[in-house]
Amino acid sequence: MQSQPCMKGGPILLIDDEPYILRALSFLLTREGYTVLTADNGEEGLERIRDFHPPLVFLDIMLPRLNGYEVCKQIRKDPSLSNIYVIMLSAKGQRDDREGGMLSGADEYVTKPFSPREIAQKVRALMAESAETELAKTGQ
Repeated sequence: MQSQPCMKGGPILLIDDEPYILRALSFLLTREGYTVLTADNGEEGLERIRDFHPPLVFLDIMLPRLNGYEVCKQIRKDPSLSNIYVIMLSAKGQRDDREGGMLSGADEYVTKPFSPREIAQKVRALMAESAETELAKTGQ
């Protein structure tokens, strides 16, 4: 299996308070060749976002200390973080929940349970798109 670079060389950040979700997504994305960081609450997640500027964040809504909606709003308020792609990943699948996620600034909203294959395909597509954008910017 060939390792794939992460968007702009940065890690993928997973923020979820369910250990099983963190382990499953970490395993899946690491196996795909990506560097993965995790956080199990909103405050820690926001700190990691500010420290590492990950290009992609999977963000649960129901988190201790700071919920996913607030984390996403904080990301969108900070111009240095505005290019981060945020995928809300939540068991809350009602229309109001989805709208809340999108209104808080999420780029996508995925409900649990999710298909690992679909997540891997989504990440590969985002990374390929990011790599093409970077090449276009550098004129190569």
